Amino acid sequence: MNDISIGSTDELVQRLAKVLIAKEALMVTAESCTGGGIAEALTRVPGSSQWFDCGFVTYSNEAKSHLLNIPDSLFDIVGPGAVSEEVALAMANGALANSRAELSVAVTGVAGPDGGSDEKPVGTVWIAWHWGETHFAKRFQFKGNRQEVRLATVTAALEGLVALVE
Repeated sequence: MNDISIGSTDELVQRLAKVLIAKEALMVTAESCTGGGIAEALTRVPGSSQWFDCGFVTYSNEAKSHLLNIPDSLFDIVGPGAVSEEVALAMANGALANSRAELSVAVTGVAGPDGGSDEKPVGTVWIAWHWGETHFAKRFQFKGNRQEVRLATVTAALEGLVALVE
């Protein structure tokens, strides 16, 4: 795995901030497996209050349902489960609906070391982005320990945000 430096995430955030400031737009995060890591990376850069509205850390399914309006049926035994495209997209939409933002990113995954399955092994992460009429999710399979998976998720989320708005 390539080393991911703090500098690289700060650089991504500065690029994102430049676009959001120019467009007078706000963004929001909805995080599960990163536990607020994306919001931390965003607010580490001075001046983020100009373009960052808020972040939701919804680790439990109940929090996802209550704070982001995720239908309970997505978590049912026959549903796709918390680590899925459907939930990531619903989180991104729910974050927008419960904030003043126009841009959102949402992450849900299995950071490990436990909790994986054959279908969703440790390192499985879904990231969703929503900006205007564009909304999509992508599945990632990150390698490494818990911290490496979480850091890779934060970086991929930021890279996707920059690619979406630039």
